[in-house]
Amino acid sequence: MDKIIEVRGLSKSYGTVQAVKNIDFYVETGKLFAFLGPNGAGKTTTINIICTLLDQDKGDVVLDGCALGRDNQKIRDRIGIVFQESVLDPLLTVKENLLTRGSIYGLSAKVVEANAAKAMKVTMIEDLALRRYGTLSGGQRRRTDIARALIHRPKILFLDEPTTGLDPQTRKSVWNMIEELRREEGMTIFLTTHYMEEAEKADYVIVIDDGEIAARGTPAELKDKYSTDALEIKPIDRSKALNTLKDAGIACSEQADLILVTLSSTVDALPILALLEGNIASFQVLNGTMDDAFIGITGKEIRA
Repeated sequence: MDKIIEVRGLSKSYGTVQAVKNIDFYVETGKLFAFLGPNGAGKTTTINIICTLLDQDKGDVVLDGCALGRDNQKIRDRIGIVFQESVLDPLLTVKENLLTRGSIYGLSAKVVEANAAKAMKVTMIEDLALRRYGTLSGGQRRRTDIARALIHRPKILFLDEPTTGLDPQTRKSVWNMIEELRREEGMTIFLTTHYMEEAEKADYVIVIDDGEIAARGTPAELKDKYSTDALEIKPIDRSKALNTLKDAGIACSEQADLILVTLSSTVDALPILALLEGNIASFQVLNGTMDDAFIGITGKEIRA
């Protein structure tokens, strides 16, 4: 197992408020890692510390062999960050913004030019090179923001809610580009998001709440542990179906013309369907979602 980020005993307080409480986790090289939590959970504080934007009170962070506090500039050279809010100049063209950003890293003009061309190609914005950033659509700006983060060819890309505010089609397009980038470049992606269907794409997920790690695992593991499946039945004769379930001691609820039965596992639907045979117009098994798991872990919606 190749760990590109290791966090040990990390803590941070703001006055009397302890925002991060002695947390430990790691990120594997080349993986898509999701770091989730409701607002105020300590998520942003943790990320800002890892990215050298904030000092920790105690604890250690090692990123690609570089120790936080000792090798901060080396860490900055190895990471790219896509912030929630843009940091690019709306009056400059896309290419001018990228070249300006590239010059910060002390690279030669030739290398910056080549890296900008590569970043625009990867993010599919080559046709926007001479457009002013301020005239771009939301999706075009997001692609340009990601290109900016790639200008120095980082090993780790931090995406802080990269698709917030985008329409579903644009979100899908941005994610196709992110996944292609990871495949082709072998880049490690560190993601925060409010969209649980995006977190479901991750190789591994950590949920932080009240400054502590509340849960960790693959999306499948978290759904299995913290969410439940349900059997949704549209009966031919609802009263008869309800009585049949009641007589069998099976708890259920009603939603419009449907009957819902919570399942411990998907296969538990089979005996219920057999019990109602001949009185079913239609049915479906609804699998637990990452939204359900998140609420099960934290007791609140991620947008809260």
